[in-house]
Amino acid sequence: MTTSYDPLHGLDEEPPVPADLDSELKLTRRLLAEVATANIHDHTAMLKAAVGLNCRIRSLLAAIDAERGEGQ
Repeated sequence: MTTSYDPLHGLDEEPPVPADLDSELKLTRRLLAEVATANIHDHTAMLKAAVGLNCRIRSLLAAIDAERGEGQ
């Protein structure tokens, strides 16, 4: 599939290698607190927030899957 933009990640990319679930939860909560105060009118801040949250959520889901024994 060809697009006129660069996606945050490709569909065929390997999932991230997560830390343990407790660490991933702490990191996700920390990032959520950081981006909560970002200026919604600042394109760069919103782009950084979107990329950071995308990466963090993908890592959190990988940690949940690993804890459940899925995806192995």
